[in-house]
Amino acid sequence: MKYDFTTIMNRSGRDAVAVDGPGHFPTAPTPPKNGFDFIPMWVADMNFPTVPTVPEAIIERAKHPAYGYFEIRDEYFDSIIRWQKTRNQVEGLKRAHIGYENGVLGGVISALTSYASPGDAVLLHSPTYIGFTSCIAENGYRMVLSELKKDERGIYRMDYEDMDAKIKANHIHVAVMCAPHNPTGRVWERWELEEAVKIFEENDVVVISDEIWSDILLNGYRHIPVQSVNEYAREHTAAFYAPSKTFNLAGLIGSYHIIYNQALRDRIQSKGAKPHYNSMNVLSMHALMGAYRPEGYEWVDELCETLSGNINYACEYIAERINGVSVTKPEGTYMLYLDCTKWCADHGKTLDELLGAGWDVGVGWQDGRAFHGPCHIRMNLAMPLVRVQEAFDRLTRYVF
Repeated sequence: MKYDFTTIMNRSGRDAVAVDGPGHFPTAPTPPKNGFDFIPMWVADMNFPTVPTVPEAIIERAKHPAYGYFEIRDEYFDSIIRWQKTRNQVEGLKRAHIGYENGVLGGVISALTSYASPGDAVLLHSPTYIGFTSCIAENGYRMVLSELKKDERGIYRMDYEDMDAKIKANHIHVAVMCAPHNPTGRVWERWELEEAVKIFEENDVVVISDEIWSDILLNGYRHIPVQSVNEYAREHTAAFYAPSKTFNLAGLIGSYHIIYNQALRDRIQSKGAKPHYNSMNVLSMHALMGAYRPEGYEWVDELCETLSGNINYACEYIAERINGVSVTKPEGTYMLYLDCTKWCADHGKTLDELLGAGWDVGVGWQDGRAFHGPCHIRMNLAMPLVRVQEAFDRLTRYVF
């Protein structure tokens, strides 16, 4: 490979919540016992250095000692249009369709408050991204969950009858979804999205689609943008993207929306514009342009190859060596979503005891209950393979 995905990067003391959080960050794992170093598997950022063109772009701009008010460069929009066309086969995307967002969740709330009032019901799938749970509840909306069902092969699928029934029963006109899905890692097939959009159209539902994981695709899977399904989806979907997950840039802040319908776009943009909170940082603009250079395309391909290897290793290891724990192999993202129900029942352990046993030996995995998984654990595998191997070795020797 051209880029380095094998060196263990030292992030200690570099403001990384994932590494320095244990012991004081509210939802962090507890620090490990003596003799074990900490393997950060609880926060959804990567333990890989970003593509070199990102720091190069930031440093080049930072060399100029003036950081006053600025205009958004044409190159910013051109980079996004080129990226979406090349990676997602998006045609007809124009500058007017693209808008800056401080973050995907902020954009979700701007869209939600444009089409629903506090107290209204909103449809989401369960398991549910923890960020949706917090921001939607904190803004006074009532979440109605449609549970994903596993098919005969153990693959999570949308339950269309349940979605339709709950939309009708709760008079829902806004749905929030992930593509790819977080936390299960499903990359929706076109026919699945077509069935979902058919229900949304029949019930006059606006779709808010979080597609921040759309570049992290495993084992050859391809992302289908929700807006590409048909004309209704194109005109009634607000889609949110960011280079932050793809290139490990969450600390720089900076996402963007794609909204084709002008009325929908005007309403959502006004939510961020009127309070003047939704303002781009000049360095995050240059970071995006650096990420979306030709080197970034190659880097992402190598990243996905690396992550596919990590995911394949972990899923095969669990199937062969950890009885009572099941996992559906993710098709996107770099997260595992472990169902530990049988293991806990067979060993008379609670999920808290299992989580704590892992934390004691430095495996910093995440409580899955916040994602509506009653006995589930979430694990980040975006790190050199040797660290993934070390984590699973510790789990089999000391925990399972």
